[in-house]
Amino acid sequence: MTPSPRLRVVFAGTPEFAAQHLKALIEQCAQDPEHTPFELVAVYSQPDRPAGRGKKLSASPVKVLAEANGIPVYQPENFKESSDRQILAELKADLMVVVAYGLLLPKSVLDIPLYGCINVHGSLLPRWRGAAPIQRAVEAGDTNTGVTIMKMDVGLDTGDMLLKASCDISPSDTSASLHDKLIELGAPALLTVLSQIAQCAQENRELKGESQDDSLSCYARKISKQEASIDWNLSAEVLDRQIRAFRPFPIAYTLHKGERLKIWQACALTENSSAAPGTLVALSDEGLEIACGEGRLLLNSIQIPSKKAMSVKDLLKGYKDRFVINELLGQ
Repeated sequence: MTPSPRLRVVFAGTPEFAAQHLKALIEQCAQDPEHTPFELVAVYSQPDRPAGRGKKLSASPVKVLAEANGIPVYQPENFKESSDRQILAELKADLMVVVAYGLLLPKSVLDIPLYGCINVHGSLLPRWRGAAPIQRAVEAGDTNTGVTIMKMDVGLDTGDMLLKASCDISPSDTSASLHDKLIELGAPALLTVLSQIAQCAQENRELKGESQDDSLSCYARKISKQEASIDWNLSAEVLDRQIRAFRPFPIAYTLHKGERLKIWQACALTENSSAAPGTLVALSDEGLEIACGEGRLLLNSIQIPSKKAMSVKDLLKGYKDRFVINELLGQ
């Protein structure tokens, strides 16, 4: 199979992070179709899943965007069926671009496109290989991160790195804000790499990448809902990072009077308390001060059952007797 004048690109992705990268490719093709070195021939996304309170089947952000732009969409459960691999082969793709697709592609799929598959990963590899690199970077207290465009192989985020772009993680960053920062880095980085691959194809050579140092790797395991329960025996600094890491999902919480109190925003205070961890030691318009294993955590924005998240100041206007000094949270 010989390359076409423009790279025939298949895009594979599922959530909003992937959709924003697909949007950049679509806009590039629309703005300068004659000089854009690639064309989008198809999109792959995860099958529609139940979502919302009604558990109705919901299309992924990538599928919605692709269909709105008239791009064919394929949604195999996986590629175990030979018929699914055959459909991909019949697209005669030069390259597959994978962004948060949600499937670990086998070698039989990676080998189908002429130039293989590349991936946009939300960390500076080899740090934070795995499903939740953005959240784990915030949780760990990393001060910088970025995106890596890599050539995919059969390992988990182990392929040669083609391009890296970095940014700082601020002390106030949540997973949501960092997610948006990485989109701003990843989309132009992807366009750059596509241009480089197209240029190499015209010159009948391969774009070489940098191999990863496996000894520096760490694993970003998938976020679970169970992790969202606050352990007040931990330090205030650790809890602050967890709260920011778990926003917008799954949202950190503690029990209060037998009900879940969701914590949307907090900050760590260095002053220690002699009270047991989880004790409400101070209350003001600034927030609720909770004793921790080390330091205190000031809860600024919280959510009580059946209400929206709001500042403690606003919450106390209607529920001033809900919280009592020296009561214990977490039970």
